[in-house]
Amino acid sequence: MSVGFIGRTSMANQLKSALDASSVRARGIADRVAQASSQTAQFSIPGQPASQGAPIDLETEMVGLADEQLRYEATAKLLEKTYSGLRDALREK
Repeated sequence: MSVGFIGRTSMANQLKSALDASSVRARGIADRVAQASSQTAQFSIPGQPASQGAPIDLETEMVGLADEQLRYEATAKLLEKTYSGLRDALREK
């Protein structure tokens, strides 16, 4: 069976892409939180220049991270159901 067949008959490829994008967004938020935390505690990260720009609102970033986690988990559950449906369809054939 071709992997392309699964992509044409289900939302699996789109859901996998959404999980990848969510992971990238979560890493970006986590990086900003780490920078804000280190700046607040006045620690310096070796090898990284000091951040020049607007201050990072830690509360907003943490809310964004929680939101992204919920989206990731919901998408993962949808992907799991999609794969389950495909397995069931293949068993019936």
